[in-house]
Amino acid sequence: MNIKKGDTVIVLSGKNKDKKAKVTSVVTKTGKLIVEGVNVVKKHQKPTRNFQGGIIEKPLPLFASKVMLVCPRCSQPTRIGVKLSGEGRVRVCKKCSEIIDKD
Repeated sequence: MNIKKGDTVIVLSGKNKDKKAKVTSVVTKTGKLIVEGVNVVKKHQKPTRNFQGGIIEKPLPLFASKVMLVCPRCSQPTRIGVKLSGEGRVRVCKKCSEIIDKD
């Protein structure tokens, strides 16, 4: 997967289309990721010993193909390339050809 935790992404489809947000966690096994403030649902939680109960807001994961990385240098949504350099594998912006970070 080309997107990591902490990357800024833009949502390509769905009810939160064109929203920029930060990735909070990545599930590589299923190819999904949780994005801050995107795909948030309300859940009715029963009371337990540790929790009072009530309606809570919970972010659900969405597929990685529904988001696109925003390049930190050129601030545009871009595809990601991988190059081999002296430091090893690095992620590269396809639009401005700048190195994003080490892979």
